[in-house]
Amino acid sequence: MPSENGTIGEHVTIPQESDDRQAPPATVVIFGASGDLTRRKLIPAIESLARHNRLTERFAVVGVARTPMDDDQFIHAVLGDRGLSGMPQLAGAVRYISGGYDDPETYKRLATVLDELDHQRGTAGNRIFYLSTPAEAFPLVINGLAGAGLHQSREDSFARLVIEKPYGHNEASAKQLDATVHAAFDESQVFRIDHYLGKDTVQNVLALRFANAIFQPIWDRTWVDHVQITVAETLGVGTRGSFYEHAGAMRDIVQNHVLQVLALALMEPPASFSAEAVRNEKVKLLQAIRLPSGRAIDDIAVRGQYTRGGSRSELMAGYREEPGVDPLSRTETYAALRLDVDNWRWAGVPFYVRTGKRLPSRVTEVALQFQRPPHLPIPNRQLTELQPDALILRIQPDEGIALRFGAKVPGHSFRVRSASMDFSYDKTFREESPEAYERLLLDALIGDTTLFIRSDEVEQCWRIVDPILERWAEDTGPIPTYEAASWGPTEANRLIERSGRAWRNTVA
Repeated sequence: MPSENGTIGEHVTIPQESDDRQAPPATVVIFGASGDLTRRKLIPAIESLARHNRLTERFAVVGVARTPMDDDQFIHAVLGDRGLSGMPQLAGAVRYISGGYDDPETYKRLATVLDELDHQRGTAGNRIFYLSTPAEAFPLVINGLAGAGLHQSREDSFARLVIEKPYGHNEASAKQLDATVHAAFDESQVFRIDHYLGKDTVQNVLALRFANAIFQPIWDRTWVDHVQITVAETLGVGTRGSFYEHAGAMRDIVQNHVLQVLALALMEPPASFSAEAVRNEKVKLLQAIRLPSGRAIDDIAVRGQYTRGGSRSELMAGYREEPGVDPLSRTETYAALRLDVDNWRWAGVPFYVRTGKRLPSRVTEVALQFQRPPHLPIPNRQLTELQPDALILRIQPDEGIALRFGAKVPGHSFRVRSASMDFSYDKTFREESPEAYERLLLDALIGDTTLFIRSDEVEQCWRIVDPILERWAEDTGPIPTYEAASWGPTEANRLIERSGRAWRNTVA
């Protein structure tokens, strides 16, 4: 049996405290139910919640989409041959409605089905409306729900709206969408989803910072030299070329995933872990990010686009060769930024963030590199393999935490090189980690908004990326390129090397 104070890497059995996180009676209505997200993520999340007894028998699912199908065809489309075998408690509780999102009859039929489920399944008038449609359909669905009176909850029940990204194309369109949303739903009813925040390893940023006294004193400008946040993907755009042409790396990853992770890593300690207390601190952090304007943006922002590359055995197409991509496209598949935070904790500390497709390794991590010791009495020739101390939070794929420090090399001479202590989620905990959508869907059912994005958070994120996108749109020069399976354009290296620093380029 492991001791109470288990060593890093060994399995530790954690006593299970009582957990009352069970969804109330409710119906989940999925708009865009014939799409890929429903089949790959949403229905499996509901299956897992049912398997773990997080759903009561007073639960139902209604799919809404333009594709003509009946109930049985919908079940087969999203569950395959296994059907409802994994969710026997939902037998007779999965319904499908075919209709246009701009057709009032669609919402009349939906209202009838919801009333039937309230009586047949006892779903108590509680509804989650999940918008898994293309973004251009969001206003149509919201207006359709309002026109049928479905946005209003009855006494002792709730009506909640869950919205997938992208939430707007820029700050102006995000505000316009907000106006449409708030004309029908109160902000307390709105759950803007970013699946990154549903990952246990992202939430562990909060646990590491605020549940451990040893880290809090060094989490500021006195000890931290700089911070790097990397979201690297080995895949190209695949079949999403036409979507990516309108998004690009900044809108697809930086505006949401990267800035959300950055806010959790850098925000001040909240007074409590209530939803509003946590979200207030995230907004304060985002408000403190300083942005230059005009040509000064060129000094803090780099973009790139992947070209053909790889090896002879695995030659990968360039972005402009992908299906659905303009042969003259100027869309960025890589973005790197230097950000500065103007507050007491982080003044003077640079934050380097980057994301890209067709990079050599799939990795998402936050790395805090610490200051060098003020004086090293050890001769430099004995420190040839010593790197600066660092704390690395690995979000995916090898979820865990690494602490890098200097240690004496065994032997007769006094040589120091870097060593590492590693914590691995898989090796330490036996508990199964829920999928991100599973966690977030349960939170929406319970009404916990902590891991969802508030309206002012969206606005602040667009405030940060909009000037950069506008500057890039004005630039008529050639877009920097990088070969597939490389770590990005040389301009990104120069961005960080100007200050004598370097990117952490880890290969899995």
